[in-house]
Amino acid sequence: MVWAVCAVPLLVLALAGCQALSGSSGGSGDPTTANPLRSPSGYGAVFLAVGECSSRGRTSFNEVPCRSERAVAKVEARHEGSTADGPACPARTDFVLHISENTPAAGGGGSVAQGYACMRNLEAPHPGDPGGGGGPRTVVGDCVYSAGKGQVRETPCDGSGESAPQYRVKSAVTTREACPASTSLYVALGGSQPVGCAVKV
Repeated sequence: MVWAVCAVPLLVLALAGCQALSGSSGGSGDPTTANPLRSPSGYGAVFLAVGECSSRGRTSFNEVPCRSERAVAKVEARHEGSTADGPACPARTDFVLHISENTPAAGGGGSVAQGYACMRNLEAPHPGDPGGGGGPRTVVGDCVYSAGKGQVRETPCDGSGESAPQYRVKSAVTTREACPASTSLYVALGGSQPVGCAVKV
């Protein structure tokens, strides 16, 4: 979801949380929630470059120094364009900030291109870790539950989520035929080994 850019130098993003995973008959992504994101004037040559940090408010994410007490997450990777067309985030990304293109008014500083930042929380919890129950990617060690219509969604393996885990991804392979005989469910992972072989838990 992208909102219109206001007159002030304001960037708009969507926060991608748990991603809907595709099971044996495919799936679709969860809806995203829009949150404004803004950068203090003059801070950082590239907005949310790799290694930079952000704060997290009720309605916004601000770029802040990583030593700031307000810093909560760090940029692990930064790409231009959309997540549909660009490279995948690192496997242990906790969440993704989708940044809309921004061209400030005269005298308001440089422009920022549309892109996305792959974020990792500075402290636990880390939903992007294997079994963590979230993040933009599904990885080996994650657990999922049936969401109906041939779809599955990620949930914490320790049972702390709203839905109990039903399957755990045990391995990643290139084709379904390469999964072991014990496989109960195929989960779409993407990347060079796009098939997740999941078993009942």
